[in-house]
Amino acid sequence: MIILLGGTGYVGSAFVRLLLAGGVPHRVVSRSEVDYYNRDKLVSVICESKAEFLINAAGYTGKPNVDACELNKPDCLLGNSVLPGIVRAACDLADIPWGHVSSGCIYTGSPGGAGFTEEDPPNFTFRRDNCSFYSGCKAIGEECLEDAEGVYIWRLRIPFNDEDSPRNYISKLLRYERLLEARNSLSHLDEFVSACWQCWQRRVSAGIYNVTNTGSITTHEVVEMLQKFLVPDRQFDFFKSEDEFMSVAAT
Repeated sequence: MIILLGGTGYVGSAFVRLLLAGGVPHRVVSRSEVDYYNRDKLVSVICESKAEFLINAAGYTGKPNVDACELNKPDCLLGNSVLPGIVRAACDLADIPWGHVSSGCIYTGSPGGAGFTEEDPPNFTFRRDNCSFYSGCKAIGEECLEDAEGVYIWRLRIPFNDEDSPRNYISKLLRYERLLEARNSLSHLDEFVSACWQCWQRRVSAGIYNVTNTGSITTHEVVEMLQKFLVPDRQFDFFKSEDEFMSVAAT
C-alpha cells in the first residue's frame, strides 16, 4: 500500500496515473479527508492503511503561478517548509520510507555551464538573501530533511507533458501574453514520476536526486519549436527585462 499526499495536483495526478496503470494499491489522502498537517493523524492513517511507502507531492505553488507566493507567504511557508518536517516526523514514528517532491528552483545560475549536481548546496535561498519566497521555502523544506533516513528527495524543475494544465510549462507559454527569456532545466512530468517511482521500486539508495531532462533550454528555443510544430502563426511577445517581468508576475 502506498500513501500519496497531494494527489489532486498536477504532479500528484501524474503519480496517481502511474500507480493505477501499474495496478499498485494506493490511497490518496486529501486535506479534506485528513489534516495531514497534524502529525498524529498522519501517523494513524499510515498505520491504518498498513502502508509501506509514502509519496509527498503536496505543497503550495501559488495561483496563477509561483510568483504569487509572494502575496500569500503564510500558506507558502506552511506547505513548503513546515509540511516536509511533519511528514518526516510521521514517517519516522510509523517506521516507513518515503519520497518528497522538492524543486530545482533552489538553484540559480549555471556554474561553468555544467549545471548543478546533488552535492552542490542550494544557492537560491533565504540564507543567501537572493531568492523568491517560494524558492526560499522549498530550500527550508529540504533543510528539515537533512540527515533523515529512508527519504528520497526528488527535485523537479519546470514540469511539462501533453496535458493541458495551468501548471504545464507548454500551456503557460501558449497562454501568457508575454514571456520571460531565460535558460532553464525542464522535467517531463511523466518521466519524472516514473523515475521517482523506480527509486522505490528498485530500492535504490535514499537521498537527493535531481530529476530533470538532460541539458537546458531557453524560452526562445521552446517557442521556436512551438511555432514549428504546433502554432505556426502564433507570435510571442517577451518582457524587456526580468525586472519588468517581476513587476507584473504576481498580479
